[in-house]
Amino acid sequence: MTKERLLVAGLLAAGFAWGQTAAIDPLRYSVATPRPVNPAEGTTNPSAQATQRQNPYLGSVSGKSTGTNLEISLNNAVERGLRYNLGLVDAGHASADVRAARLRALSAMLPQVTARGRQAYEDLSLKEIGLKLPPIPGFRGLPATTGGFGFEDARVAVEQSVYSARLRDQYKAEKTEEQASAFDVKDARDVVVLAVGTAYLQALASGARVDAAKARLASARELDQQTADRVKAETSPEIDALRAQVERQTAEQEVANAENRFEKDKLTLGRIIGLAVDQPFTLTDTLAYHPLAGVTSESVTKDALRSRADLASAATSLRAAELKLKAEKAQRLPTLSLSANFGAGGANLGNMNQVYAIEGDVSIPLYTGGRIHADVEQAQNEVARRQAAYHDLKGRVAYDVRIAWLDAEASDSSVKVAGQNRTLADRALAQSHDRYQNGVTNVLEVVQAQEAVALAADNYIDSVYSFNLATVSLARAIGGADTKLKELLGGK
Repeated sequence: MTKERLLVAGLLAAGFAWGQTAAIDPLRYSVATPRPVNPAEGTTNPSAQATQRQNPYLGSVSGKSTGTNLEISLNNAVERGLRYNLGLVDAGHASADVRAARLRALSAMLPQVTARGRQAYEDLSLKEIGLKLPPIPGFRGLPATTGGFGFEDARVAVEQSVYSARLRDQYKAEKTEEQASAFDVKDARDVVVLAVGTAYLQALASGARVDAAKARLASARELDQQTADRVKAETSPEIDALRAQVERQTAEQEVANAENRFEKDKLTLGRIIGLAVDQPFTLTDTLAYHPLAGVTSESVTKDALRSRADLASAATSLRAAELKLKAEKAQRLPTLSLSANFGAGGANLGNMNQVYAIEGDVSIPLYTGGRIHADVEQAQNEVARRQAAYHDLKGRVAYDVRIAWLDAEASDSSVKVAGQNRTLADRALAQSHDRYQNGVTNVLEVVQAQEAVALAADNYIDSVYSFNLATVSLARAIGGADTKLKELLGGK
């Protein structure tokens, strides 16, 4: 994989880092869950160009705003990312460069045809070329120069390599490199799906947090009003009203913070999929839990080793390096080439004669000063390097699948526990309201119950997000992420 691809894979994999959480308190209805990391965090750089070079998969070729609100589903976002994401655009241009190298290698094996016309006026020095005549009595010898003369010459020339093992193997190597670049483009598509899926899920999670914060605010306002009425009726102390006001203001602040985070996450998604910064859009999907079905760790690992484009690219690049080694060794073999030209020449257009030349050339390297040996040794080192990279990548693919699978299993368990805790927290809040209205307890118990509900809701959102993020990473780890993701998310 390229440096950019390794960078984005490492950045997005950080989304599964298990955060440090406070000790579990049964009264707070919380469990330790994976704390997600926004894929765009940590990329701020004073130089926008440096950021772009560092991670092109977080950028895109942005279009203009349509002025109307767009409805974007996860499938729509992935499709847009596969069209406009900068990382994939760069991968396409890199593939075009490799294709040009293959055409250049092919051209060295094909006939080279050129046409040349020349009109010249010359005065040649006979002394310079050492032309002499034997002494002739009464003859003063040749003049110093031939004197000025002119001529015209027009020819078509053809050069053809008849046999060169090196050129043939170099072309095969470049053709194999082109195949590897096609796999690189496919792998870039998987990375784009990972980047888009992560950003979309992050935005969904932020939207869910906005809804949860608004629900808490509604509950806090209702409690504030109830407390104010009870204080006015002198059935509750004034400190209950103060606590209720603090709870309401805190909830208002949380709504503002959640909405701000949601808008920033939408901007991150828009940058990845090619939307203008001022383009309004709405996410149509919701943060949902789709348990994995019909797959096992062993089956997905086998699929990954068979389907991963970067692994296929590494294997193909290894074959290309072996062909380049063969080409360097072929420098020791003879080469055969043929050249010919045909045309007309003469003093002027009215006095032209047919001219032609045919040459066959056989070249055998006898001594090159160690150059061929150095080229072969360098090619051997490249083969060894690519071979090591291939075997490492094969293990890394299995590692990626295993990590994603473990994260999915852990998050799946967290979703179930967090869902149960959210239900329990809602029941506890309802009972606290009843106890407060009946004068059994004070408002502090209700405030604590509301905080427990908010914490349980956030915990559930984090758990579902972490599970879906693990699913997206599993789709990328398997390969063919644009189709595999739909299967893992229940055919969405």
